[in-house]
Amino acid sequence: MKQHEAIVHSVSTTVRAYYEKKEKFRIYHGSTNSTRSALKKNLVDTSNLCNVVSVNTEEKTCLVEPNVPMDRLVEATLAHGLVPPVVMEFPGITVGGGYSGTSGESSSFKHGFFDRTILAVEMVLADGEVVMISPEEKGDLFHGAAGAVGTFGVTTLVKLQLQDAKKYVETTYHPVGSMAEAVSKLQEATADTGLDYVDGIMFSKNQGAIVTGRLTDEVKDGISVQCFSAAKDPWFYLHVQEAITKNPALITEAIPLPEYLFRYDRGGFWVGASAFSYFKFPFNRLTRWWLDNFLHTRMMYTALHASGESKKYVVQDLALPYSTAEQFVKYTDEEFGIYPLWLCPLKQSPYPTMHPHFSELEADGETLKPMLNIGLWGFGPKHHDEFIKKNRDLERKLRELGGMKWLYAHTYYDENEFWEQFDREWYDGLRKKYGAESLPTVYEKVRVDVEKEKALEDVSMLGRLVQTWPFGGFYGIWKAIRSRSYVEARRSVWKEYGRKK
Repeated sequence: MKQHEAIVHSVSTTVRAYYEKKEKFRIYHGSTNSTRSALKKNLVDTSNLCNVVSVNTEEKTCLVEPNVPMDRLVEATLAHGLVPPVVMEFPGITVGGGYSGTSGESSSFKHGFFDRTILAVEMVLADGEVVMISPEEKGDLFHGAAGAVGTFGVTTLVKLQLQDAKKYVETTYHPVGSMAEAVSKLQEATADTGLDYVDGIMFSKNQGAIVTGRLTDEVKDGISVQCFSAAKDPWFYLHVQEAITKNPALITEAIPLPEYLFRYDRGGFWVGASAFSYFKFPFNRLTRWWLDNFLHTRMMYTALHASGESKKYVVQDLALPYSTAEQFVKYTDEEFGIYPLWLCPLKQSPYPTMHPHFSELEADGETLKPMLNIGLWGFGPKHHDEFIKKNRDLERKLRELGGMKWLYAHTYYDENEFWEQFDREWYDGLRKKYGAESLPTVYEKVRVDVEKEKALEDVSMLGRLVQTWPFGGFYGIWKAIRSRSYVEARRSVWKEYGRKK
């Protein structure tokens, strides 16, 4: 812990200096899965907080620094026969990002967002004070900082709940022929207490699959073992589509646990297919094998930022009541025509919260109704003004249907529109109580300054060049190669877990 304490002391000193100068700062983590533009002024560097400090097998907990990515966390806990209850599907997403952002995955119908599995957090407050917060100690801050994108302080250590790991996830693909059928099947699946994971993919308005998973140590007779991490393996979504197209009956496979957890890494769900479209390059098993190093999420997000394509690409997660999800997908089908869509059922967090939420209760009058997250990821209009208009229309439709967007992506709301969705009095009061008013607000961090962004592109020669096909794409690839992000994927040891019976 000495190394950890020394780094935290340095972070605390830097934060205090900004506080005394009355200057706002942002946190540099070293990597990002957000599609918001990164700013480089007044940064507090936490990139060295990247270690799993300890795993307690008796308590089934671990102490982990905020910049530990999911794959390194899973490797460390699997060594002790344990695994986090909620694991983000992209290996490079960090523990700190899971707490300060919104992270709902296929186990979130049961456990809630990732932060609901956190037991305590060490945080450097805006004035440099180092505190430990938990439900029992400064519980209001512990709850309020979850999903608030780092606007209360700097997370420096997390105590995380773990559960027993199993060798496989027995995974079943349930074909569906419409969004209405998908919603019905999701509600049925999430009511099944024997399931550990539930999500879904809509390949078109008439074809989809609900994917259910159950942790197990045994592979039943007649069930094959399927992996997705090697260059020769299929991409998960293509594998599912091929399976339900060939056989409309239920299909069950055994997927080694970490292979399941990171099943969407290669291809970044299906966003990677867009790179082939962008370069007008053949998209087949051979080309995916050949370019595999470039098609893991770490590399793709580095390239996406550098290329400028994130400003033209719709990357939105949108949480809605089940009752309006079908209507929303009808709207996106007509206005965007983007498929596939990801479907992920979510257990809501208690109010007040900066996570997506809506106020309907179950029949017991106490339990919040679940939400359905819809992942909308694909090319938007090429013209900047039309792209903005489409996103603004999407935000209006989402509000009309009682939904909310996740804040990792582009946000075009004006300030009043944004805060109408949250309890601003609670948020501002909590910031005042803990002296966080010197930090940027959530709105300041997530909003897109359209005019400023456009002006920068217009005056910068690089900005203009990056906007020109195919130079932007090649620039993104060059930056991704220089980042050496592919090294992290190559050195993963979780890929050998459970591959043999």
